[in-house]
Amino acid sequence: MKKFSLIMIALLMGFATVMSFAQSSQKDAKKSIKKKAVKEARKEAKKLGKDGWEVAPGAIPLDKQLQEAWMRQYERDEKGYPMYYVSQGVSVSNSTAAAKLQAIELAKLELAGMISSDITALIENSVATNQLSSNDAESVTETVAASKNIIMQQLGRTLKLIEIFRPVGEGNTEVSVRIAYNQELAMEAAKKVLKKELEEKTEKLHGQIDDILELN
Repeated sequence: MKKFSLIMIALLMGFATVMSFAQSSQKDAKKSIKKKAVKEARKEAKKLGKDGWEVAPGAIPLDKQLQEAWMRQYERDEKGYPMYYVSQGVSVSNSTAAAKLQAIELAKLELAGMISSDITALIENSVATNQLSSNDAESVTETVAASKNIIMQQLGRTLKLIEIFRPVGEGNTEVSVRIAYNQELAMEAAKKVLKKELEEKTEKLHGQIDDILELN
């Protein structure tokens, strides 16, 4: 009994050590990300300021917005993959509100393009590992390309990182926005769209989407 107790104590101590090391590593990673983000944010804020970009009155200072944006770009999940898609949209209009709305839509469209590109890469990998035939891959790829706008519409609320503006021409305003979206949620949204679109084509491919997108 005493021997068993000693073994259990040793195991618990070992587990505690591992957990402590993991927590320490996470803290170090966060510090490293913040340090890099602050450096990039200061450099970019200086350049944008020289180019005439400003934030709206009462908004978060530009360097702080940029710091948040860079942190999202640097964040990684436990597998080392980026946690967020970060995209940008720029638009010009004689109405600041109209330019802002258009810039957001363009950023979302770019976001959908990033998602589509990643899905295409996963499809190519499925062909390389013989999970998918070339003909099936072509069918899925065509569906992905045709579904980009639908994927964009299915995305939930995006995280707005940056919103800046500057006067251009006569009475026009240029607006630039940068948004982020969680990669896992984005792929889930894309999976639902592709399943629905492929359901009409072939049950075989409809059933393979989970494996192709590595979401099991």
